[in-house]
Amino acid sequence: MKQTILVLSLAGAVLGRPGVNRYSFAKREVPQEHAHRNVNLKVAASLALDNPDNIQDPVFGLLGAKAAATGAGKIADADCLQQATADQAFTNAKAAGDVDGMTFALIYRALERNTGSVGLESVPCTSIQAVNPEIAALQQHQDPAADGAAELNKQIAQELAAQIGAIGGDPTLANEASTFAPGQIGDQTAAGNTCDDDQDNAGCINTLGLRVDDLTEEEALAAAQGGGAGAAAGAGKGATGAGNVAAGNATANAGAGNAQCSAQNAGNANAGSAQNAGNANAGKAKDNAGKAKDNAGNANANAGNGNAGNGNANAGNANANAGNAAAGAADFGSCADPTITFSQAPSDGRQEAAFEATDLQNFPHGSALGIGVISGFICDQLVNKCDANQAAVDQCDQADAAVKASGLTGQAAADSFNQALGF
Repeated sequence: MKQTILVLSLAGAVLGRPGVNRYSFAKREVPQEHAHRNVNLKVAASLALDNPDNIQDPVFGLLGAKAAATGAGKIADADCLQQATADQAFTNAKAAGDVDGMTFALIYRALERNTGSVGLESVPCTSIQAVNPEIAALQQHQDPAADGAAELNKQIAQELAAQIGAIGGDPTLANEASTFAPGQIGDQTAAGNTCDDDQDNAGCINTLGLRVDDLTEEEALAAAQGGGAGAAAGAGKGATGAGNVAAGNATANAGAGNAQCSAQNAGNANAGSAQNAGNANAGKAKDNAGKAKDNAGNANANAGNGNAGNGNANAGNANANAGNAAAGAADFGSCADPTITFSQAPSDGRQEAAFEATDLQNFPHGSALGIGVISGFICDQLVNKCDANQAAVDQCDQADAAVKASGLTGQAAADSFNQALGF
């Protein structure tokens, strides 16, 4: 974005309650901090729940430092106001169990700030450390005309998608932080390809079709599945189990060759590898009561004293057969149905087929195009709400990791996850 380079004046500062964007600005050359007004309004609602630093409104964090200082409250470094605003809004939304609020706090943190000319990068926040690691993992988009901005902004969007996925949100919303097309270097108006409308609650960048998305839907989902779970402490457990492997990204050397496998069983297996009881070696994995053998892509794991099902992984496809698994020890607590439904008409009104939890009372989450968003949320709820035992949590984590690694879509993906849980 471009810096507001004429004097910013407030007529009575902010009128009304915190979060309401009511300003009287003197004439400015490059206003566009309201371009993502839909995001600002969401963050304002979360910020209003608890605002100990007296931040006047999220819109100030998107201004250049001099103008931002007017509404920074107790935040001494105006270059950190955007981060501080996002951090407090995320904290409030998290305390309220508001996944949507947390999602938009993350999106807000990644929005582009105003700068003084086309192509000029905004100053990063270095003086304040974010309380929430999810916020700390992000930075603001840069002016799309700056050197290397296209690549950098895409990386920021991918990290944003991963963080949104980690908290159980829809990673495709990462594109809400995307910015405008590059302006012309040397443009004396410093306006670039911008808009600014403090009355357009949908965000004029969206209404006018000026937003240039950083990611395709597939890229956003891949970013969440490849790095979202467990990327931020406290937001999700990630790929857990006796031996930790990156979900969906572990390969096992299978005797006669390399087989990408995901040995999913009710005992002990992590996404993408036959890993039991914390000890995975290329070509074999051992657990306390048996051993897993990889033979040219077939991972057969004996878990505990019983046969915990056959995890046959063929070139990265994880098929978990939990029917014969000795999964009797898994107790899902107060949430008896942790399964996923693939619906042509999701309950939240989405106009396309999507995944959602079958039990929306215990797993209240909007539908998602990627199954990993829902499966990860279900596993988190087993810990946070359902009081499930460790065996059930481990089984869910394994099912979550396996379905993300499998590449399955639609009903097949839902069936795979449900079967891995024994349903």
